[in-house]
Amino acid sequence: MRGIALAQPARTSVVHQDRRYVGSKETLGYILFDVAGGFNISDYGERYIYDVLKIDLSLLAIVNGINSVWDIVNDTFIGTIVDKTRTRWGKFKPYLMITAVPGTLLGCLGWLMPYMFNQDPMNMAKFGMYLALAMIGEGLGTFRGISVGGYLAAITPHPVDRTRLIMLTQLLSGFFGEQIPGILMGVFIDLINNKVVKWSMRGTYVKMGLFTTLVSGTTALFFLFISRERVVQSVKTPSIMQTLKSVANNKPLMIAIISECLSNFKIGVNKTNYYIDVLGAASIKNIVGIPGGLTSSLSFLYVPWARRVFSTKLLWIVGGSFSEFLMALVFFFGSIGGKGEKGWYRDIWKMIPILTIQEFLANGVLGIKRIIPTEIFNESLDYCEWKNGYRTEGVTTVAKGFANKILGSIMNTIKPLWLKALGYDMTRAFGKQDESTKYLLFAFCTIVPFLTSLIGVIPKAFYPLTGKKREAMYEELLARRSAKNRELSNAGTDKPEQQGSECGQ
Repeated sequence: MRGIALAQPARTSVVHQDRRYVGSKETLGYILFDVAGGFNISDYGERYIYDVLKIDLSLLAIVNGINSVWDIVNDTFIGTIVDKTRTRWGKFKPYLMITAVPGTLLGCLGWLMPYMFNQDPMNMAKFGMYLALAMIGEGLGTFRGISVGGYLAAITPHPVDRTRLIMLTQLLSGFFGEQIPGILMGVFIDLINNKVVKWSMRGTYVKMGLFTTLVSGTTALFFLFISRERVVQSVKTPSIMQTLKSVANNKPLMIAIISECLSNFKIGVNKTNYYIDVLGAASIKNIVGIPGGLTSSLSFLYVPWARRVFSTKLLWIVGGSFSEFLMALVFFFGSIGGKGEKGWYRDIWKMIPILTIQEFLANGVLGIKRIIPTEIFNESLDYCEWKNGYRTEGVTTVAKGFANKILGSIMNTIKPLWLKALGYDMTRAFGKQDESTKYLLFAFCTIVPFLTSLIGVIPKAFYPLTGKKREAMYEELLARRSAKNRELSNAGTDKPEQQGSECGQ
């Protein structure tokens, strides 16, 4: 663990200057854009497939396998296309605009499928349509994912301004985007299962899915209309070989890739399965998350301070591992009483306080967990520009995800199969799985993910952009960008205000 510096340089520096390039209106737009990205009921997406759409787990494994391979294939050429793009609107905005509408329509079509097909798990027409929608959606999602990652790095040139944007968006979107739809869906599921309301599970899923998809798509367009790219892109685009070489020689990026790749060995199941099939209530997720809502909000507020005091690598290690460590402790307490009905993991009144404490403590570092990995990626883009004189956001995004997608594709393919191996029976009612299956579901959302994720921590100790090296890089990089802007202004050709490439306001 050599090289984990606890603190950054104490002096006021160009890196820590409070520079603002993005105004209030654009900041609000970016917040709404990020909210839109998480405004969904994805936590219950697996339950939608199992309980409503009903696709056989073996067929689902085939879909996941094919789509994962397609994801890896399309990444390569889409990343190259994005990096060679130069338009008057910028490098990334065109792709975000053209994918927004078809992506929204495809999402709506996916939620309407239960009204188009019967509930036969082996229905081949249903399987074929689900596979087609998944593959088309994956292609559009690749364009969007690459562009979103690059856009954040392009709308402001300064790391402090960028961290400010990430902090504000994660602070607000984490609740409004991710939490509210999930809270409502969990309550609806429990009301239906306990026959408090006479709604159909199918109708509830479809209505919530359509609502969140339409809101998400519409809100995203608002930001795209009011925002612009400010980081100057080099006029000359690098060749494919130059791009690949720059990625291979990008040490910060390689460390991030190796870490994420190894972290994909993490094996587990969604905690939602444990709440529903073992404790018997989906809304437990909402209950245990109430105290954690306070700490999650506060966790984003101290991130700028933590960035000044502690090294990036230390924050990266702690933020990425703390939650899994706490879940290992949950397993220890839940295993009191052994397997079966006497085990604490089966007792809702014992597990609620344990899970509440876990959520409370885990959310205390949520800000670090959300912001630091994003900053690691953005710093690797800046490192490429500093070292080579050009930026390769598209291919860098692809490289960042390539290795871990290979492992991820394997894990996504076998996930339905290991769920089946645990004894999970999708024909049984909520909470009616075998006792052995219930214990395994508990283990696979607590101790197993912790143990299998530890290997991903090791590469983080060797992250190089800390202290004086990081400071020197940004001092030189910001000076270069300012000089480039002056050069463009003096030339009177491609004015930054018109081209969306301005470094300042």
